[in-house]
Amino acid sequence: MNPRTVPTNQKARVVSLATETDRTLSSTSCLDLGTVRGFKTRFHLYTVPGQVFYEASRKLILQGADGVVFVADSQKTAGRESRETMENLMEHLKEHNLNFTTIPYVLQLNKRDLPNAMAVPELTKQLQKKGEPGFGGVGFRIGVIRNAEGSG
Repeated sequence: MNPRTVPTNQKARVVSLATETDRTLSSTSCLDLGTVRGFKTRFHLYTVPGQVFYEASRKLILQGADGVVFVADSQKTAGRESRETMENLMEHLKEHNLNFTTIPYVLQLNKRDLPNAMAVPELTKQLQKKGEPGFGGVGFRIGVIRNAEGSG
């Protein structure tokens, strides 16, 4: 799916959250993709910042999730935080009786355009858990919607 082809009435509602170190964007959207084999297909997409402050929100949103796109910050300075958030993700899935080994899952390596971005093979090695696909991303230009296509 190309984000430019998403109907205007289905585009994400984006909220800017000011944090201690920078600005984080959070969004929610529902994409109606029509009928597939007689079933109406809709995707509810939620994004939640990775900072510790938002852990309760991430845990709540995972309840009933059918798939996950984990967006990792590629900056060398963010490695520890990304690994901690990944551990939290796995704990929260387990608490909701969701099996990480079977849930559709994609690893997105974000901020690939920054000069201090960690090399893709190194970052993938640190975060990859089950041979899941990993995709590069650059904020809104190459983002979660495109990479979510790899989670099916």
